[in-house]
Amino acid sequence: MRAVETGSFSAVGRELGIGQPNVSRNIAALEQTLGTQLLHRSTRSLAVTPEGQRYYEQARAALDLIGQAESDARGQRNPQGLLRMACSQALGAEKIIGAMPGFMARYPDLELDLLLSDAYADLVAEGLDLAVRGGVLADSALRARRLGSSERVHVASTAYLDARGTPDTPAALAQHECILYTHMARGDRWPFREGEVQVGGRMRVNNLEGIRRAVIGGIGIGYLPSWMVWDQVRDGSLRVVLASYATGPTPIHAVYAAQRLLPQRAVVFIDYMAEVFAATPGLNGSSVLD
Repeated sequence: MRAVETGSFSAVGRELGIGQPNVSRNIAALEQTLGTQLLHRSTRSLAVTPEGQRYYEQARAALDLIGQAESDARGQRNPQGLLRMACSQALGAEKIIGAMPGFMARYPDLELDLLLSDAYADLVAEGLDLAVRGGVLADSALRARRLGSSERVHVASTAYLDARGTPDTPAALAQHECILYTHMARGDRWPFREGEVQVGGRMRVNNLEGIRRAVIGGIGIGYLPSWMVWDQVRDGSLRVVLASYATGPTPIHAVYAAQRLLPQRAVVFIDYMAEVFAATPGLNGSSVLD
């Protein structure tokens, strides 16, 4: 299963700790037993044969059913095993990890392997149970459950605005230092209700937490999720600008592979995080502007 999902014997060998030659021998033995070729090998890649694809799909479903049966047998209130999930760095570090003491106390037999990255994670190839993602979902191979929503705001420190003035239209941002998010392909184009506006500045950051710190430090204007700056906006050290031009909130979902059964360990995690998001300002649909 993992050879098909990763496309690499070496990756499976590292993942399972058995080495690439043992992976190759095991798959060759399986092909001999079945009397058919499952994978085409080359020095650079693997390709699944039609017979291999059918075998993969049926065996994957069988393994998922076995996993579900084991979880049911242990009892839904006591899920066990390793939950592997992915989340963006900022949301994961601040909100997911922040909620984990209560989650791990509630489910003492669960382990958590959390991948924090702003890069798009391939759930199947990376062997992940689920991911938490913001934005509109376009991948039909995924299923999703909505956890909450987050508005994004244009925000700057009071000190910066006192020194440089407050922009009154999106076009006025051309006269300001805008802190750009370089992880996004179009990080220098900020969205507003009536369309995107080109912005610029002397500082670029590939991490939202870095942008927040730069904004708090008075370097310029940033475009951030409201939950990241909620406390600073409330205490007046940061101010939201161009609020009347802002776009609507962005949904946040837990997503998982459509062709896989969702294990009980993932179900309880999603339920728990839905509770956390519902109680968290800026993630439960509340606005920092209210």
